[in-house]
Amino acid sequence: MLLVDLRFFHSEEHDPTVKESGAWVGVWVAMAVIFGIILAVWQGATTTAEYFAGYLIEYSLSVDNMFVFVVIFSYFKIPRSYQHQVLFYGILGAMVFRGIFIAVGVALIRNFEWMLYIFGAFLVFSSYRIARGTEEIHPEDNPVLKFFSKRFRSTTRFDGQKLFTIEDGKRVATPLFVTLLFVETTDIVFAVDSIPAILAITPDPFIILTSNVFAILGLRALYFLLAGVMDRFHLLKYGLAVILAFVGLKMLATAIPCGGEAFLCHEGHVAVPIWLSLTVIITTLAVTAILSLVLEPSGEHFVEADDDDSDLAASRTPGGGSVPLTDPGSASDGPRPTETAPGDARPARPRSRAEDV
Repeated sequence: MLLVDLRFFHSEEHDPTVKESGAWVGVWVAMAVIFGIILAVWQGATTTAEYFAGYLIEYSLSVDNMFVFVVIFSYFKIPRSYQHQVLFYGILGAMVFRGIFIAVGVALIRNFEWMLYIFGAFLVFSSYRIARGTEEIHPEDNPVLKFFSKRFRSTTRFDGQKLFTIEDGKRVATPLFVTLLFVETTDIVFAVDSIPAILAITPDPFIILTSNVFAILGLRALYFLLAGVMDRFHLLKYGLAVILAFVGLKMLATAIPCGGEAFLCHEGHVAVPIWLSLTVIITTLAVTAILSLVLEPSGEHFVEADDDDSDLAASRTPGGGSVPLTDPGSASDGPRPTETAPGDARPARPRSRAEDV
């Protein structure tokens, strides 16, 4: 489906409209639901509930990822008409990395049961980190970009949707490839949170993989649908923090012994049933979304990528106005050099779960 999407609908430079993006979001969500129905007939209610719980966790975490994608595209000044190309390859890479993380995570839990508690503690810590959310992100400090800038040639010039182009007879990376590197390394950090979270729901690698894939498939369309209204979901991080704390404590609770027919007791240990997990996840996301729409954000701002080639992009704030994303003096210093290391400036950024990148 991704290949069909790229080949027939996004093969040329394209700035997706809200209507088009909304239609594609509907397609991806419908496919996920249809697969869940098939799963219900094939595997039963419990497995289906695990799938939908995992899907909702991954989908909500993917929405959180988009806050960082807005920052990335703004930092590298990627026009909207090129962003879908970066996200397409980013999603393909994300599915590969998620598959690797899932295989490793399942193997660790199967062979070392105590790893379940390590993952649980990590998720509780992650929930605190997300709720705090006060750090800044500096793309130029990304170790992968530093390595790339020292060993490869890059340019600030776009050549359509190409990741590489030719300058002075030499192959150089375009801003799209440099941005893709950052998107991929950022997703690896996101996976460190998301995979343990779904392992708390089910140890079944098939359910983990399919719920991840369906959540990731709709990420690109969802980005273009919500990119302009990210600030309306300013309370999302608190909902994600609650969900991660819940699933982390659920993992840790399996170490607590219990007996008899007590509630939440299964085979001598505390075990939170899947119906309760699904209820907590849905309720938390619904309450967070409603409160985000009702309550105004205070003191927060989100960055949106511009479509022009200006040296100054604008950072949207609740009070309006803009602040420069690069050195204010750069616009008057003459033309930028053809070759440059990615990330010359050091702008401050609102930081999300990518703080370890």
